[in-house]
Amino acid sequence: MQTLATGYDGYEGRARSGAPTIGPVPKSRTEAFSDGVFAIAITLLIIEVRVPHSRTGRLGANLANQWPSYAAYVVSFIIIGIIWVNHHDIFGRIVTVDRPLLFLNLLLLLTVAFLPFPTALLGDYIREGSNAHVAAAVYGANMTLIGLAFIAMWTYLLRVPTLLTPEVGAEGARRARRAAVVGPVVYALSIPLAFVSPVACLIVYAALALYFAISFTVRGRDDEVTYNR
Repeated sequence: MQTLATGYDGYEGRARSGAPTIGPVPKSRTEAFSDGVFAIAITLLIIEVRVPHSRTGRLGANLANQWPSYAAYVVSFIIIGIIWVNHHDIFGRIVTVDRPLLFLNLLLLLTVAFLPFPTALLGDYIREGSNAHVAAAVYGANMTLIGLAFIAMWTYLLRVPTLLTPEVGAEGARRARRAAVVGPVVYALSIPLAFVSPVACLIVYAALALYFAISFTVRGRDDEVTYNR
């Protein structure tokens, strides 16, 4: 019978050797759980777009007045969608998962699940003076953390390339981590911008979402050509 001590020694040995620390664990449950979190987070965004209470003849004007909520909803919906696509791409390159990778994935999901909150803040306060600055800064900080969580995952996969498909390996993880650095750097720079122009921050978030949508599509095609050679 395996004791706790021998089990821990085995775990340590596998970690030092670069092998998966809990053995070859199928990734299907991790993907299913992650998809559920993404689905809930992206659905929660619309809850914060509220129905206005309007007097007779004022509904159209009140609906138009809620443009910040619509803009924040659309930007965040696209961002979560792109994150989900990127997450799907990562797990398409992973063969099995181990315990540290599971926790790093949970860290990523933690930051994604929080995104509806700063989205609501941005929609409610983007025209509220000093409150708008704080709301935009919170959104930028949340997006920075999401980017750092992706970097943490790729850094771990670079250290334990046995979790990846052979055609990806350590070199593929290194390239992916290098590409992932752009997001948190730009989002971190948007935090001081939030105290200058919250509306400009919203434009930056939309532009970054468009950039990542295009770059991930192009990179995915290039990788597909490379791996199929």
